[in-house]
Amino acid sequence: METLHVAAAAVRQGRCTPVELVQRCLERIDRFEAAVRAWVFVDREGALAEAERLTVECQRGQWRGALHGIPLGIKDIFDVFDWPTAAGSTLWAQSYARRDATVVQRLRQAGAIFLGKTVTTQYASFDPPPTRNPWDPSRTPGGSSSGSAAGLACGMMFGALGSQTGGSITRPASYCGVAGCKPTFGRVSTDGVVPLAPSLDHVGPLAHTVRDLAILLQAIAGPDPRDPLCSNRPVPDYLARLDQPLPPPRLGRVRGLFQERADAEVRTLMDRVCDDFRRAGATIHEVGLPAGFHDVVAQHRLVMAVEAAQFHASRLRRHPDDYQPKVRGLLEEGLACPAPVYARAKEHQHQLSREVLACFAEVDALVAPATTGPPPEAATTGDPAFQAPWSYTGLPTVSMPAGWTSAGLPLAIQVVGPPWSEAELLAVAGWCERVLAWEPREPPVEFRRVRMSHG
Repeated sequence: METLHVAAAAVRQGRCTPVELVQRCLERIDRFEAAVRAWVFVDREGALAEAERLTVECQRGQWRGALHGIPLGIKDIFDVFDWPTAAGSTLWAQSYARRDATVVQRLRQAGAIFLGKTVTTQYASFDPPPTRNPWDPSRTPGGSSSGSAAGLACGMMFGALGSQTGGSITRPASYCGVAGCKPTFGRVSTDGVVPLAPSLDHVGPLAHTVRDLAILLQAIAGPDPRDPLCSNRPVPDYLARLDQPLPPPRLGRVRGLFQERADAEVRTLMDRVCDDFRRAGATIHEVGLPAGFHDVVAQHRLVMAVEAAQFHASRLRRHPDDYQPKVRGLLEEGLACPAPVYARAKEHQHQLSREVLACFAEVDALVAPATTGPPPEAATTGDPAFQAPWSYTGLPTVSMPAGWTSAGLPLAIQVVGPPWSEAELLAVAGWCERVLAWEPREPPVEFRRVRMSHG
């Protein structure tokens, strides 16, 4: 599978054009989309027209950067000018955006080409999407960034935008065998993104490799006056840090929740991965989790439910039929929650976010399984238990594929860093990726051809 950074270098060196890259992606869409169903719509004509403009710029020696001419997928909760933002809703399907979300605008300025909107679970919540896992269509691709992850796994795009409130970047990336980055809370603007729970919502990239993630994160990170929760901290040069020599890192293996809820194949994977890292020179420390982790999954859901209910309450009253069962259940939980209970959950969140920093006293990053097991059946989006704690505490994570089950399904690990450590965390993740030497595979089945268009 060709990676984003390899494709970008080929464009820069004149070995291929943006038009050729878009054509390759459209061929893969025609080949896999009928069964995988990763897209809400594909704007063939618009993508090809933009590719032609960017090809002319290349011929003139004009270069916008590392994303010049790179085809991407945009999760359908992000506003793209003159495209609908449906967020999985039937009633919002004709709700056309009047401007780009901040991150979309930054990608556009960096020269990216938008192929179309990728499927999200409804309102970025838990109801199963139409998208299927490309390694086994009877299984879920995860949610809520379902189409972004599944489309990447099939080579339909070179990178994609995702979002995570619970586990919506890490879990689908892991289930589909691609990489994902959930940055520190506030590192990337959520302006122009349909919210689920504002104090938990994160925007981040999905791609094939850690280097690809760094390129995408570089383009979208940074202060934004349109988003009051976005940090004013300067953004370091992620690629420069990734290219510096890195001694074998000090890694903290966390167990507790991450051992108790993992299935046998995931526990075996973690043992093997840690042995590989030790042999490559890393130091593996056993790191205990704060006591607050005992209740983190339940407290995370409570905060998410209340904040989602605050956003959706009036619309839920007017259009109850537009809400699928699981998101409706979440909203009803939030509406029924007393204010003191929510306040105590927020206190728990803030306290745990402080206490978890002690886990990094003697290590560069934590390492844990990314999911509790392989992708389950398509009636669910999977268990968010191994991703929700990092969304709750706002810590940056990078997930990457690390192995295969006996049934040929991908398994993944994640590394976790202290706040604002994306540069160092990506460097550690890059080291882990080189040691793992995970080889991507072609999705196992060729499906009948289908042609999609805008609309």
